[in-house]
Amino acid sequence: MDTASDRAAARLAWTRNALGDATLTLEPASSDASFRSYWRTHHQGQSWIVMDSPPAKEDPRPWLAIGERLAAAGLHVPAVRAKDLQQGFLLIEDLGNHLYLPALNEDTADRLYGDAMDALLRMQTRMTFDDLPPFNRALLVSGLEVMPEWFLRRHLQHTPSCGEWDVLEAAFDVIIHNALEQPRCFVHRDYHSRNLLVVDSNNPGIIDFQGALAGPITYDLASLLRDAYIVWPRERVEGWVESYRQRLLGAGMIDATVSASRFLRWFDLTGLHRHVRVLGQFYRLWYRDGKAGYLADVPTVYQYVVSVARRYPDLADFVALLERHTQGRDLTQVSAA
Repeated sequence: MDTASDRAAARLAWTRNALGDATLTLEPASSDASFRSYWRTHHQGQSWIVMDSPPAKEDPRPWLAIGERLAAAGLHVPAVRAKDLQQGFLLIEDLGNHLYLPALNEDTADRLYGDAMDALLRMQTRMTFDDLPPFNRALLVSGLEVMPEWFLRRHLQHTPSCGEWDVLEAAFDVIIHNALEQPRCFVHRDYHSRNLLVVDSNNPGIIDFQGALAGPITYDLASLLRDAYIVWPRERVEGWVESYRQRLLGAGMIDATVSASRFLRWFDLTGLHRHVRVLGQFYRLWYRDGKAGYLADVPTVYQYVVSVARRYPDLADFVALLERHTQGRDLTQVSAA
């Protein structure tokens, strides 16, 4: 198996060859929750990103395939200058480092989210999705099951009783039914403020789309507006949600039977699916993978889960179960991985 230094040497040599410059250096650009990493280099006054995607762990081909389709639909994704699929190196356009997250504030939110919803509507109306993996019942269930395994059992050291499993399964059934009853469309799957960049033309720049699926029409909207990394007043979020529902109506993606209240339930419970999964996933990243960077965001995710679930009577027992076992706990404090 290659060592990290071997990988770094191969990455640098490939980049120098791709750009024809033996003096180039690489600096870390960013990393994510996977085995993929990103590196920045400069050549003839232009900045480039090298995406290092080890093929045995993170096949780069889905990223390439989805990126080509997004670009063809008019979305701003990184253009590809060079690629080596055998080694897992791609030389791509540098969209900069101006993420949505630090740029969002009271004054910019309407404009930036407006651009992001424009792009989302293009994805949902122009992108084919029939050949993408389906966001089906099995995938929905497996996502939810991450929470009791890594949050309840591993972190809180609590194994649910038979009665508590009944409560969890009843809540999961409500959430899954909500997702499956929605129209299907292209789903980016991680459409949020750390995967959107503020760019000068055709804003936003969109990254991390390789996990795209065919799934519920409110999934990406919930990822965007119920972001794990930033919180807005519920009234403002609901205003954005209703404006997007009207746009979907105008585009013929939904019909008049999808009332404001029905669409809001779709949105709320689809976001709840995401946050229940993420609540387990953030702890899994720590306990299994030793990645502590997401622990600070756990309280936001947990508050989303309980505040949204409280609004729906069929999830009252689920909220009570979570609150019973988290009372008095600092959710950011963890034991050794």
